[in-house]
Amino acid sequence: MPDRVYPPVIAACKLMFRVLDLRITRDGTEHVPTTGGAVLASNHVSYLDFIFAGFGALPARRYVRFMAKHEVFEHKVSGPLMRGMHHIPVDRSAGQASYQQALAALRAGEVVGIFPEATISRSFAVKEVKSGAVRLATEAGVPLLPVALWGTQRLWTKGKPKNLTQRHVPVTIVVGSPIEPTTDEALRTRLQELLVEAQQRYPESGEGQWWQPAHLGGTAPTPEEAARLDARH
Repeated sequence: MPDRVYPPVIAACKLMFRVLDLRITRDGTEHVPTTGGAVLASNHVSYLDFIFAGFGALPARRYVRFMAKHEVFEHKVSGPLMRGMHHIPVDRSAGQASYQQALAALRAGEVVGIFPEATISRSFAVKEVKSGAVRLATEAGVPLLPVALWGTQRLWTKGKPKNLTQRHVPVTIVVGSPIEPTTDEALRTRLQELLVEAQQRYPESGEGQWWQPAHLGGTAPTPEEAARLDARH
């Protein structure tokens, strides 16, 4: 499929990275196949995660087709961009249609991006994952690539004011080796392992900071507190 929109969007994002002097580290990008279908499954801590997860596939010269809620496609600004980049709208009341669209994209050799937690984790730990990523990889017969993002929550996350002009923020992207698409829990475990790896590599401790999880000395809500907050909103 022709990609007339994706390249200028990527160029704009790279310019933004340079202006803000974001300190982006990418590890494991060699695991992204240069050809053929693949499912890229990432943890979710920020509204900007699709930008950085997609950035992890660029060294392989791959454009990721992300599955995103259909409301984003209805927005007057984001809608044309999302459609132009051939992302996949997800209507939770009619999920089978988006599943089939993603499956067709994988079989056509595309990389499909999924946030299997479905919503942003307020605790910044990996939540329970939905079954879509494992099902798609299994049915399409393609690699399942786990990805961990860390630092993106400092720019814009749930329950905090966005700070898109913040400069010098470190962002860590870790792409894991393909895992056998066996169970959702196996995927969740691997995502959490990669997230711990990303946190250990992160150049700032974050102790006492809102963007650091409670178990690492931050003031983010615990997973239990986050679940209660999600239930109220």
